[in-house]
Amino acid sequence: MALFGIFSREKKESLDKGLEKTKENVFKKLSRVVIGKSKVDDAVLDELEEVLITSDVGVDTTLRIIQRIEKRVSTDKFMGTSELNTILKEEIAALLEENNTPDADDFTLQTNGFPYIIMVVGVNGVGKTTTIGKLAYQFKQQGKSVYIGAADTFRAAAIDQLVIWAERVGVPIIKQKMGSDPASVAYDTLASAIKNNADVVIIDTAGRLHNKLNLMNELSKIKSVMKKLIPDAPHEVLLILDGSTGQNAFEQAKQFTKATEVTALALTKLDGTAKGGVVIGISDQFKIPVKYIGIGEKMQDLQVFRKKEFVDSLFS
Repeated sequence: MALFGIFSREKKESLDKGLEKTKENVFKKLSRVVIGKSKVDDAVLDELEEVLITSDVGVDTTLRIIQRIEKRVSTDKFMGTSELNTILKEEIAALLEENNTPDADDFTLQTNGFPYIIMVVGVNGVGKTTTIGKLAYQFKQQGKSVYIGAADTFRAAAIDQLVIWAERVGVPIIKQKMGSDPASVAYDTLASAIKNNADVVIIDTAGRLHNKLNLMNELSKIKSVMKKLIPDAPHEVLLILDGSTGQNAFEQAKQFTKATEVTALALTKLDGTAKGGVVIGISDQFKIPVKYIGIGEKMQDLQVFRKKEFVDSLFS
C-alpha cells in the first residue's frame, strides 16, 4: 500500500498552497534577474546563483545547479531568459533524481510479523510532537493500529503534548513520569504493541544537542532495549527538521547524523516560511531520503515528499 494514498488533486492543491510563500519569494527574485535581458549569460547566472543561495537552497547545491545550467548554455549560445524557469525546474528535478533515494511511496512497512518501529529524533521546537500526531493519524486512516511511546522524559511538557495528540487521534500512548528512563518507556511501548498486535509504533525521544555524547548514548540505549523484543528495531530513525530555520536545519541534520544513524527526514512548517528551498538542498546534500513535509496545521497537512510533485509545485 502506498503511504498515505495516491497524489490526489486535493493533495496537490494543499502542496501548492503550502509552498506559496516560497514560490512568491523565488519568483520575485527570478523576475528581477531576467528583467531587461534576453539571453542567459554569465551575468544572469551570477544573479541566479545569488537567488538560489538566498532562497536557502544551500551553497553546495546551488553551485551544482549552476554548473548544470552552464553546461546547457554552452551548447545553446542563444538560450533565452524566457526559458530560465523551465531549465531551472528541469535541472533541479534531475539533480534530486540522481540521488537515487526513493520517494516514500516506494517504502514498505514489512517487518516479519512485528510492529513497524519509527524512532523520532530532533531538537525541541521543530515540530516533533505535531509530526508524531499527524503520522499516527494518517497511519490510522489507512486502517493501521498505532502505538505512541513518550520516551522524551526530559520535559514534562513533551509528555503532556504527546498525550493530547494521542487523545485527539484516538491511539494508545505509553508514558511514565518525567525523569523516567527513556529506554524503559520504549521497552514498555513495544511490549504492549506486540501484545496487542499493533502495526506501527512511534517512539518520541529527547531533543537535546547541547551534549552530543549523552544524546548518542541515550539513543543507543533506547535502540538496544528495543532490540530485545524486536531484533531489527527500530526500522526507521526519522529526523524532524524545521524548514523555517533555513540553513540552521542543515546544521541540525549534520549534528544528528553524527549522533545516530538517521534513515529518513521530515521537514516541517514549510507553509509559514519563504525558505522552502531548504528541502532541495537537504535532499541533495544528505544521502538520506526526505520522507515527509509539513505544509499546514491540519492533520492531513503532513505529506509524503515526492520529488517530482514538489518541484512541479514550486515552479507552477
